[in-house]
Amino acid sequence: MIRVRYVLAAVVALGLVLGTGAGGAQAAGYRYWSFWQATGGSWAYATQGPAVLRPADGTVTGFRFAVSADSGDAARPRTAPDFAAVCADTPARDGAKRIAVVVDSGTAADAPAGEEPPAPRARCARVGADATAADALAAVAKPLRYNSAALLCAISGYPGSGCGEQVPDGAAARTPAPDTTPSPEDTPSSRATLGDGRTEATGPGTEDGDGGPSLGLFAGLAAVAVLAAAGVWQARRRRG
Repeated sequence: MIRVRYVLAAVVALGLVLGTGAGGAQAAGYRYWSFWQATGGSWAYATQGPAVLRPADGTVTGFRFAVSADSGDAARPRTAPDFAAVCADTPARDGAKRIAVVVDSGTAADAPAGEEPPAPRARCARVGADATAADALAAVAKPLRYNSAALLCAISGYPGSGCGEQVPDGAAARTPAPDTTPSPEDTPSSRATLGDGRTEATGPGTEDGDGGPSLGLFAGLAAVAVLAAAGVWQARRRRG
């Protein structure tokens, strides 16, 4: 009975460890720029990064800064996509295309501590016929900042630091650690997942891949082993 009691205690301890770890993972979000495309007069989360997507003339693209866990709860740009309104004063030109770019820096609730988000704005980018959405963004919203993995960190200098950092659910906005990685040129390399941090294998700010064992799991297993061993030793001592 003593051995069973200790094993049951070990199982309870493991459940507490794993439950705490799972709750923490579910409660976390990420502060990052998401990338959007206009579809039928509304916004749709882009399935390609801006460095890969090559929009046609007359396209509207959008960028929104906010805290979200994944694409399912990501906040859309608050400005309605309207190519005619944004590019009304930019005439077409041979060998070029026009892309309306909407930049929404989000709300004060999603801003890093001490920073004030600029008002939403829309600009018409006239770029080369083969240009990407990233090229269009660079044409109208410099300065841009990227980290060493070519992830978009800032548009028009906002925010001033940080890049895709994890933010616990319900926690007040806090100042992120300064981003000390060198900034690439305004036009990213072809491997960039510009703005779409959640499409990366491990997501921004994470260290464990999807489905991989977490530190909490190893700690829980260690707790089970220690408690079970203690139970066996205690039982043998009593019998002796």
